[in-house]
Amino acid sequence: MAFLADIHGNLAALDAVLQDIRRRDVGIVYVAGDLLFGGDDPLAVWKRLVEVKAKCVRGLSDAALATLDPTRMSPADEVQRERMERFLRTRTAVGELVLKYLERLPDSMRIPLVDGREIVVVHGSPADPTTELSHDMSDEEMMALIADDPADIVACGGSHVPFQRDVDEVRVIGLGSVGESPEGGIAHYTVVTPRLEGTLVEQTWIRYAA
Repeated sequence: MAFLADIHGNLAALDAVLQDIRRRDVGIVYVAGDLLFGGDDPLAVWKRLVEVKAKCVRGLSDAALATLDPTRMSPADEVQRERMERFLRTRTAVGELVLKYLERLPDSMRIPLVDGREIVVVHGSPADPTTELSHDMSDEEMMALIADDPADIVACGGSHVPFQRDVDEVRVIGLGSVGESPEGGIAHYTVVTPRLEGTLVEQTWIRYAA
């Protein structure tokens, strides 16, 4: 299984990842939200995710695209105005049907593993889909956002920085970002191989031409 997050409408980055995971014979793709807003090819990204039958959860920008009323947006400065214009362009590019699909995406997804454990896929955190888990949190801060979720592995997006942490017998996997990595020109993804003797987790990346 491949786990991606934060594509942000970046088709070149997504295609680089999909090409790389094909050579690994990955059976299924999961995406932890923030699919379309930010890049120049939101509709093409959506079509590509549909083509590969990716299973997606909803991120903050997905929810915003689907639910915010553009007529009620009042940018306070030039940066916010540019972001609003990109927001409107993205909504227009993908169309009402895709926006309806975004609205119906779940906030989380659960995947049973052959060793009896379970993965939960979220954009933010199990306790709050709008609050991300990040590499620089303390164990106590992470546990507060994991709360009493029963999953053994949390695969999450949001922070754009890949990491792995074991916190009170829970493995937290920060998936990084496909389309907006801090490094630029680098797309992160994670391959999970379920086994009876224990699940293997490999975090990796691929360069792409922006």
